[in-house]
Amino acid sequence: MMNYTIEELMVVSAAREIQDHEVVFVGMRLPMLAFAVAKKLHAPNAVGFYECGIVRDFPSEQLLYTMGDTPNVIGSQWCTTTNHLMYLMQQGYVDCGFIGGAEVDQYGNVNTSYIGDYKKPKIKLPGSGGAADIASLSKRLLVIMNHEKRRFKPKVEFITSPGYGDGGNWRKQQGLPRGGIGALITTLGVMRANEAGELELKTIHPGISLEQVKESTGWELKVNAQLEETVAPSKEELDVIRSIDPEGFWTGKKK
Repeated sequence: MMNYTIEELMVVSAAREIQDHEVVFVGMRLPMLAFAVAKKLHAPNAVGFYECGIVRDFPSEQLLYTMGDTPNVIGSQWCTTTNHLMYLMQQGYVDCGFIGGAEVDQYGNVNTSYIGDYKKPKIKLPGSGGAADIASLSKRLLVIMNHEKRRFKPKVEFITSPGYGDGGNWRKQQGLPRGGIGALITTLGVMRANEAGELELKTIHPGISLEQVKESTGWELKVNAQLEETVAPSKEELDVIRSIDPEGFWTGKKK
């Protein structure tokens, strides 16, 4: 029996991607918790950039529903504008940035703009909101998504946030100075880009079968030769998450 929710496993998997002394462009929802776990347990010198213009040297002790909540402002090192943080990212100061997405393809390109033809879309999504800049200018990109076949497409119809384009040296050819997906953390496992820029399954979450992952992926999934099981959250990691989100607002309540 697992003593954690899948959202808690995703938070922990994301937190483990954050290294000490890194500058992290923190995303909404689960990434906010991931930054807190990393800071408290293994990356005490990491610094968080919140896209509303807040810079924090330590995470809020209270649950955040939005980045602009009062607990995130109180005790912050700097309350500035989004543009100032984007300027720093453009100069190469951001080590990793978090985004989510509606769709992703096999080369890590993320769509949060349109479903269908962008001129006459079936669905108009929220758009970039800075995600294109984060994907283009941070040193590496961390993406968190639900793993469903309708979301994991061979090729997205609109690239909001560039991954590796159509593979190979695409990013360099486009003039993107740095970055690319460091990890795609999903409800089923963790994927990373290989040398060709194509995503492949690196770890699979406990209780999930490889067939489940393949059936939930819209392209012929590549599996890393050293496929491993995702390490389950430790008691210490769960304690940190639940101290911040005791009611499971973002992470769900373990039944």
